[in-house]
Amino acid sequence: MASTLSAEDFDREPINYSKATPANSVTELQSKLDTGKIKLGYHPERGYLDSLLEALSVSPKSQSLVYSKTSLQIARIRPRTPRAIYFNDDLYVGYCQLGDVMEFSVADPKLGTVFYTIDQRETEQPQFVRQTDNCLICHASSRTDNIPGHVIRSLFVNAGGQPMFSAGSYIIDHSTEWEKRWGGWYVTGKHGEAQHLGNLIVRSRDVPRPVENSAGQNVTDLTTFFRPEHYLSPHSDLVALTVLAHQAKGHNLITRANFSTRQALHYQENLNNELGEKPGLAWESTTRRIASASEDLLEYLLCSGEAPLPAPITGTSGYAEEFSQRGPKDKQARSLYQLDLQTRLLKYPCSYLIYTDSFRQLPTNMLTRLGRRMNEVLTNQDKAETWQHLSAEDRQHIHSILLATKDHLPEVFMAQFDLAEVSEND
Repeated sequence: MASTLSAEDFDREPINYSKATPANSVTELQSKLDTGKIKLGYHPERGYLDSLLEALSVSPKSQSLVYSKTSLQIARIRPRTPRAIYFNDDLYVGYCQLGDVMEFSVADPKLGTVFYTIDQRETEQPQFVRQTDNCLICHASSRTDNIPGHVIRSLFVNAGGQPMFSAGSYIIDHSTEWEKRWGGWYVTGKHGEAQHLGNLIVRSRDVPRPVENSAGQNVTDLTTFFRPEHYLSPHSDLVALTVLAHQAKGHNLITRANFSTRQALHYQENLNNELGEKPGLAWESTTRRIASASEDLLEYLLCSGEAPLPAPITGTSGYAEEFSQRGPKDKQARSLYQLDLQTRLLKYPCSYLIYTDSFRQLPTNMLTRLGRRMNEVLTNQDKAETWQHLSAEDRQHIHSILLATKDHLPEVFMAQFDLAEVSEND
């Protein structure tokens, strides 16, 4: 595990989180709003939601509904009025019925997760407002490895939407066992006999043990819980939720790899200056820190530790079909965005997050090491137990797809790969 970070660390050089100027999809949109290149439409009930999702290329089919009071606008959230989350590969949008603001978190290539709000009152010149202290209380804690990151929690929730913390809670990522997922979330989809905590509202003082949630399984219609017509979609798609769980933790690990590398190199430079050593002298401690953060990220990108799906899953909104059409493909139409949904999330177990700006703009030292280590794993030079979930066929497919889509990946990363031609039968 890489060295523990703290808010004091990332608010100093070389990160300067609070003072640095972000550059991401939100700041890009704000620039277009300021210059009049884009005008936002306003809906009488949903405010700027519809228009902003379109402007930011976020699909309404990604809608995921959470009814626990665990966000900025807790007074607006309860089982009858869940908070909607919409997302793409880099951006998360939070919407509450009759909310004062809409909430945004975006994976900024240099600063990790950056938070914004936008006023839901109609105005001539809508403005995104960056948020730091309020959001970082929860989003830069031990739950995010003390970097500005995303948190997805599973909780037991009562009829008022209040989390029952005494009953325990779980952080959700792709390693979380299925039966611990989705407490406090609505879930629409089919998943056979597998059990989860979604759609469960606890109506007693204590959570009954064992938990009985048969009515919350394989739900495809949410009208018994709330009025879906007040949202863009009547769904809280199971596949979208599963993708959300995978990528939120992935973004956090990319940020940690970014920060750890930059901080280690900055400390090394200062140390060399203080000791009168020549610039660029490498210290073993720097190498170890970069290696630790890169290994954690590599394991996640290659889906090591992913909890197997206990049964095949299907969603209800069409999100799975839409998601699978994204991203670059090789000549055989293979893509890292293709889903499996039988025993695991991805057909080819290598995260599509390697195509994001946050990954592509990682420091050169980090990308070089990641490329070398990924090539070692995919060409079976590394036979460690960590990679036993990858079959020989998995490794060949992933390696082939990466080589075929190398124009979408950092040159320094791909320079570490075995560039031998891959058989069309791979």
